[in-house]
Amino acid sequence: MIYVIIYYMATFRRYFNNQQMFVFITFVTHNRREILIPNIDLLKESIKHTKTKFLFDIFAIVVMKEHCHLIICTKKSAEIPQIIKSIKYYFSSHISDEYVCNDISESAKKRNEKGIWQRRYYDHIIRDEEDLHKHIDYIHYNPTKHYNIAPKDWKFSSFNKFVQNGYYEKDWCNFKNEYNIDELDYE
Repeated sequence: MIYVIIYYMATFRRYFNNQQMFVFITFVTHNRREILIPNIDLLKESIKHTKTKFLFDIFAIVVMKEHCHLIICTKKSAEIPQIIKSIKYYFSSHISDEYVCNDISESAKKRNEKGIWQRRYYDHIIRDEEDLHKHIDYIHYNPTKHYNIAPKDWKFSSFNKFVQNGYYEKDWCNFKNEYNIDELDYE
């Protein structure tokens, strides 16, 4: 008897169109090195530089020690890979040599990588309003999830902007998982 095994590979699709859309993005440092907070000004500068080259707005953001989650709003979803590449490239090109990682593969060295970022990133096109709200909550709950810090006390986040705009109460989700955010895993 002959058994035929069929392997199904995941098909990754990007929805390239010219409608304005929200996209949730996660990018992570190489080996999850905790280099983002000490270089927060450089990360801000990298985003500002990228905004001069591409048309997008940051809707929500949280910068953690070794990763960043953001929701961007863009009409040109085909530019998302270039947006992330630009942020990472600018950051890597301007970071102090003390953060360069020498423990990288030969193929990475041949590509002039510095061991600052993981090569890949995660993106998710927001499908509807409920999906948007879940991702906004996930972003702002991240300091509690990772560091047991209340969202209002993490200064590297858009949370307080959302409080000022009436989206959240100041003590929203203060160490309580009342919205079941812990069950969401967008990393």
